[in-house]
Parts: sequence; C-alpha cells; structure tokens
Amino acid sequence: MNILSLENVGKNYGVKPLFENATFGIEESDKIGIIGANGSGKTTLLKVIAGTETPDTGKVVRTQGKTLAYLAQNPTIDENATVLEMIFAASGGVMRLIRDYEAACHDLAIDGANLKTLERVSALQHELETSGGWEIETNARIVLDRLGIYDTAAPMKTLSGGQRKRVALAHELIFKPDILILDEPTNHLDADTIEWLEDYLKRYSGALLLVTHDRYFLDRVTNRIFEIDRGGIQAFAGNYAYYLEKKEEQETSRAVEGHKREQLIKKELAWLRRGAKARTRKSKHRINAAYDLMAQPKERAKSEIDIAIGAQRLGSKIIELRDISKSYDGRRLVDDFSYLLKRDDRIGIIGANGAGKTTLLEMITRRIEPDAGEIEIGQTVKIGYYDQESRALDDAQRVIDYIRETAEYVTTVDGNQITAGQMLEKFLFPPAAQYSLIANLSGGERRRLYLLKILMDTPNVLLLDEPTNDLDIPTLIALEEYLDDFAGALVVVSHDRYFLDRTIDSIFKFADAGKIREYAGDYSVYLETTEREKAETKQAETRAEASVQETRLENQSSKSANAAPKKLTFKEKRELESLEKNIPQIEKRLAEIEGELNAFAADSYKVNGLYTEQQQLNETLEKDLERWAELAERND
Repeated sequence: MNILSLENVGKNYGVKPLFENATFGIEESDKIGIIGANGSGKTTLLKVIAGTETPDTGKVVRTQGKTLAYLAQNPTIDENATVLEMIFAASGGVMRLIRDYEAACHDLAIDGANLKTLERVSALQHELETSGGWEIETNARIVLDRLGIYDTAAPMKTLSGGQRKRVALAHELIFKPDILILDEPTNHLDADTIEWLEDYLKRYSGALLLVTHDRYFLDRVTNRIFEIDRGGIQAFAGNYAYYLEKKEEQETSRAVEGHKREQLIKKELAWLRRGAKARTRKSKHRINAAYDLMAQPKERAKSEIDIAIGAQRLGSKIIELRDISKSYDGRRLVDDFSYLLKRDDRIGIIGANGAGKTTLLEMITRRIEPDAGEIEIGQTVKIGYYDQESRALDDAQRVIDYIRETAEYVTTVDGNQITAGQMLEKFLFPPAAQYSLIANLSGGERRRLYLLKILMDTPNVLLLDEPTNDLDIPTLIALEEYLDDFAGALVVVSHDRYFLDRTIDSIFKFADAGKIREYAGDYSVYLETTEREKAETKQAETRAEASVQETRLENQSSKSANAAPKKLTFKEKRELESLEKNIPQIEKRLAEIEGELNAFAADSYKVNGLYTEQQQLNETLEKDLERWAELAERND
C-alpha cells in the first residue's frame, strides 16, 4: 500500500526542466536510492517529496497520519540551542518528555545529592513508563552513542560542520518517522559509523529515500533505485548492483535498436531518391512513413565526464616525512611519524573524525607546520591538493574565468591541446553554464569544478581530502578511471570504502595518541586483517585464561591430595550452616534479577544497577560454593 505518491510532478530550474511527469508511489517497505548526475535534480526531488519545495506541476499526496522527516545536506541549525535541544526539537510530546528526562539526568550526574533533581528524575521516569516512551529513550541512547554524540549540553555554535550533521541525523533517526528522507547521510561519518548506519537502516521499519555517493551503502541498504536522467525518472526494482545490470542491458538494446534505425533510414532514403514509378496509394503511404521516420528525434547521447589531463614528470625524490609530530590543545594528533613517499604509492588514510588525517595533509602542503620533525619535498614535485572546503572557489567569479586563471589551454594525455572552455564541456559544464557565477552552482557542481581546477594544474602528487563528498557517482567513476592511469603518487583521505577499494593499495590507520599504522592492501583487505587480528587476540586471551584455570585446579588438587583431611571446628560448622542458608537465597535473588532485567529493559539506569548487583552476587556465589564444597567434603 502506498503511503506517499507523486502524480505527474515536474520541477524546472529556470528554463531547464529538472524532471517532468514524475509518477510513482512509495510503500512502507521501500528503501529507495536516488541517483543521477550533479545538477540533475536529486536534492530537489527530495525537497519536493518532503514538502519543503512546491512542484511546478502535479502533486504529492501523503497518506493521512503518516509522519515524515527530512535530513538536508546542510541542515538548518539553531546556533543558540544545545545539542540536546536540537536533537529533541520540534517533536511530539514523548520526544519533549525524553528531552526533559535527559536534561534532568545530566543535572543529576553533576549534583547527585540534589533532592529536587532526584525527585524530578523519578517523576519523569514515571511519565515515560505511562507514555510508553522507554523504547524511544533506549533507541536515543544507542543512536547518540554510535554517532559519537556524548556532550548533549554543548552549544550548537561550538560544533564543527560534521558534528552538526551528526546531531541533525540523530534527530531524524530517534524520531523514527514513517517516511525517512536522507540527503548524503554518510558525509562526515567515519567507516565504522557508516557500517553501523547501514545495519540500522536495513532494519528500519519505515520507508526510506536517500541520496548517497557511497556505492557499497547504496547496494546494501536499498531495494529500489530511481535514476534521474535527462528530465525523466526511471525506477529499478532492486539494489545498486541490480540497477547496473539492467542499465547494461538497456544500453546494449539501445545500441542495437539505434543501428537498426540507421539502416532502415538509409534504405528509405535510397528508395526515395530512386523515385516512385507510380503515385499509388501504397507508394504515397511509404513516402509519408519515410519522412516520419527521418523526422523522429534521435535520442541524445548521455553526457559523460571525460578526464583526459596529463601530469608533469616526477623525479626520483618525492616527499620525505622525518619524525613529524603535531598537537592541538594538548592532544597529540600525529606522533613521531616518518615515511618516504614513493612514485607509485597509492595510500588511503582512515581513522575517526578529528584523529588528525586532514592535519597530516595540511602539513605535507605546508599550510601548517609540524611541532617537531621535518618534511622535505623534491624539486620536481607538483602537489595538487583537493581539500574538503574547496577553499579556492570564489563565489563572485564566473565559471570560465575561474578555470582560465589556471590555464587558457590544457594538454591532454594524448598530447592534444584544448581550450579551457572545451575542458569545461568535458566536465559537463555546457557553454551556457560557463558564464554563470560560481555562487549559482549546486554543491556537487562546485566540487566538480574545483576538481577540474586541481587536475588542470597537471600535478604529479595528488592529495585528496574526502573527494567523494558531494561528487556524483558518474564523476567518481571517471575520477577512479583517471587515477588508474595517473603517473604519480596518490594520497587519499576518505570514508568511502568503495572508492578506497578502487584506488589504493595500502592503508594508513590513525590510532590513539597520534600513532599511525600501515596495512598492505585495499580497504577490504584491511578489514580482513583487523578481523583476523581480533580473532587471534581473543583466542590468545581464551587460551591464557584456560591455562590459568588449569594451573589453579592443579594446585588445588595437589593441596587436597597432600593435605590430610581435618574435622570441622565448631566455628567452621557454623560457617557451613550459614552457607547452606545463604546460597539458596543468593540463587533466588539472581533469578529475580533476571526477571527484573527483562521487565526494565528500557530503563538504562535501572538496568545498570541490576547488572552491578548481579555481578556482585555472582562473585559472592562462586566464592561461597567453593568454600561450601571444601567444608562439606570435610564434614562427611
């Protein structure tokens, strides 16, 4: 059953139609990925469905009573609000109740002796129980923890852009609407968090629409793909891999049909030129059919980005990092790191947000200086640094002027020279768009233009900081193919697992305290290596624990064999009687705790207390049983 539907929806951007006559329905179980080139209208379609933009034609119908939440690429943030207020903002009564409860718990953690705060926490707990809000509260704690949101009292204005996006994402996930719409949800998330989000959304009970460049994520989460292409929206009933298979079949079929049509036109033209021997009804019909055939518009070829830019020669000495370190506010980001970059290096850098990945690139480009150590760069090295913020973009410039700053002409890999305007066309900026202001470009178009600027400078060492953010899938595929033949060194900071698997052959992982560990192989090999290491560590711990237990049992057995059994003293008899009374009571209480844990599963504070009591009782029971066995044996 459709819970939302679009009927003949169309939206124009100026004189250009983004999409027309869009008609489709969304069911409760749908998990839809929307793909298309930058500027094709993916974000606009999400906004139209979410109701933040009005379609030019058609209508969007949502089933009454169904809730909807929309996470924008750049969410609107209240600078004066706290993290807690933003997470539970503009929501229903239960969400406000959880917000008040979380705030009261925060106050109680600061001043545990405040009776008024304790009473308020108790009262809010009761309200949550009666309103059925404990399930939402438990989900909120899981989401906040996995997204790395710990300080809920922090003002929003103190957070980075990535942290703000996480807070906005947490709000939508905790709200759990019937229809969840996410625009580039994986931006600013590290690989571990993306994997958790994948699992979370696969289990999500509502409908899901998302735009993402992460092809692994798209393949594993979605069960339908909508492609926006040349003003139309085509639906595919499967994940991203299924979409690729069907697209290949379509392109093959189009090529065959196009060839047949060309041959038919040639035959009809030849027949027309010979002339009809008689103006019969049949010949007139064929003449009209031939003209109709030739008048049919040819299908426009789909525009594809073409990266065919050469690189400058690279000498034997490239970049050497010797014992470099860097700290901020007393926190060590890079600690005594040394590496000699080689000509054919393909390095992927991974780690948690804020670990120091970008800091390392900034030191290599000398935008910042290390606290200690040296960085030496070879004379033939020409670094191309694609930073996260696209800092070189000037909104007041025209697109063509921005590119001409780098070069009027570009030498391609085959030695030909083309103009800056022609290069822009290869990057899907038609002549009309080349004279528009950079400020008018979409986020993806800005990043594509910035990429062109970097590559046009013909670097031989490429540093890419989160290159997949805001780039569309066709651009990423073209960039990956360019990097396959790139005649230089490549260093990539990325959370995009697919991109890393395609482009790199070693991993630098930022660990604690600024330590950097190297792993051979792509990202998938890195995962296999770390999983194997975890399994080996667990096995070693299990073996060590078993060895200790075995030694302890041997010692006990030896003592029992060597020691002559003694009769119990009066005091020991009293102790044995006490143990025989206490052990059943402990076992009874442990059984009660099991029941209470199930009953209060949603109350994290209650659960924590029960777990603590359970652990203490189990330790006591183990000691009492051991002592009882010793005394009982001597009492026989």
